[in-house]
Amino acid sequence: MYRGVVESLFRWPVKSLRGENVPAARLDHRGMAGDRAYALIDRRPAHDGKPLTVRQRPGMLSWSAAYAPGGGEADSPADPAGPPVLRSPDGTTWTWDDPGLSAALADSYGVPLSLRAADGQQDRGPTVLVTFEASRRALGDELGAEVETARFRPNVHLDVDAPPFLEESCGEGTVLTVGEVVLEVTGEDAGPCIRCAVPSWDPHGRERWPLLQKHLIAEHENIFGLIMRVTRPGTVRPGDPAELRPAAR
Repeated sequence: MYRGVVESLFRWPVKSLRGENVPAARLDHRGMAGDRAYALIDRRPAHDGKPLTVRQRPGMLSWSAAYAPGGGEADSPADPAGPPVLRSPDGTTWTWDDPGLSAALADSYGVPLSLRAADGQQDRGPTVLVTFEASRRALGDELGAEVETARFRPNVHLDVDAPPFLEESCGEGTVLTVGEVVLEVTGEDAGPCIRCAVPSWDPHGRERWPLLQKHLIAEHENIFGLIMRVTRPGTVRPGDPAELRPAAR
């Protein structure tokens, strides 16, 4: 058993855009409430109907999305009821239902697109991505440079007394308790997170660092983080206690 705390929480309202650091999050059958609940849909003939992602357009990271503060419990920071507000590279803010938003995004990315709102648009279904501070620090030491947590687009970032890269060996049956919430490695696509090329881009999509992914592939089976499902829902906050009980992969 490894123990520590929740260091930070991240939510990514629009798939592949920058997201927000949040003071509380509801974790349930959706994964993290409001996470990847919106997406940009590629309308080019060869891609029609598929979500546009950073893999096709790294410049997507130049836009950010966050939920506006609500006025009551039904629209709380942990479980937002309304759509997000987007911010363009020049600082212009756009509401999701603004009729000019899709054209502004299409012009920015050079791709015809439409907007879609639907829960559970994570790459691996309604899951929660957990990362570990020990692994982040160790990866930075190996590369000789700071590695930003946001590169990996996690939901829950933990500081626990586990050894670096423990996630590489966590298999079915691994259990994580964070505050009142329980997450497990269970079901399809859960387990160690095999990374795509997205973490090689800095969090604003301005510069690529190819060595990062090459190093992960060569030294860590291209794994960073752990994909889990919520088996006991609730609200989690930074500073909440965390306990990890790993099961062998």
